[in-house]
Amino acid sequence: MKELFGEFLGTLILILLGNGVVAGVVLPKTKSHNSGWIVITLGWGIAVAVAAFISGKLSPAHLNPAVTIGVALNGGLAWASVIPYILAQFAGAMVGQVLVWLQFKPHYLAEENPGNILGTFSTGPAIKDTTSNLISEILGTFVLLLTIFALGLYDLQAGLGTFAVGTLIVGIGLSLGGTTGYALNPARDLGPRIMHSLLPIPNKGDGDWGYAWIPVVGPIIGAVLAVAVFKMFYKKKESGTEIGNSLEFDSVVPPPHS
Repeated sequence: MKELFGEFLGTLILILLGNGVVAGVVLPKTKSHNSGWIVITLGWGIAVAVAAFISGKLSPAHLNPAVTIGVALNGGLAWASVIPYILAQFAGAMVGQVLVWLQFKPHYLAEENPGNILGTFSTGPAIKDTTSNLISEILGTFVLLLTIFALGLYDLQAGLGTFAVGTLIVGIGLSLGGTTGYALNPARDLGPRIMHSLLPIPNKGDGDWGYAWIPVVGPIIGAVLAVAVFKMFYKKKESGTEIGNSLEFDSVVPPPHS
């Protein structure tokens, strides 16, 4: 139960801070209005690190169904735990988005552009192109998961790995995120998108459900590919121990094996 609460709480914080920075930049009459993409990527990187630090002593701090599936595929999580973890992550994302809405409610009332409102809930492509958009989500999540697994092979001081992953989120956003808004996380996108449909927001429009499968399927494919590459090229027998076979996350990053 503690682990499920950790996944719930961590994902809640992730969305509160991550979509909070998006709302601050996009919605009118905030003090951070129009501060730009760099502010958004920095905010998301900090959100990931803070959420992982908060939840890392309660749970593995996956905070992302793609990470949970990837860790399970790599042998670091029992498959019986996968669905409960994912449900906790979705619940956290949805509650976190409600808190973002409450925080920025006057600014939502002042916004007349449905696209801007939706953009504070979920991701969307700069140019709609199904193949390109899917590749964008696959590549971003592939880099995320492969880096997380690779960091687990280094003898890092406590907390440094978590900081590294937060920095990585900024880097992925700056390099690859401009095409789709880089969801990298099915719960981060679909959970808030559901809340967009449920919350009473004037001028909100629809939830662009035709696109909604891409930030769910793309990250899962990216995670599977990252596991395949990690198992093929990184895992090896060393002093009777198979490197990377039993990864357990502590604040997002798995500890090194001795």
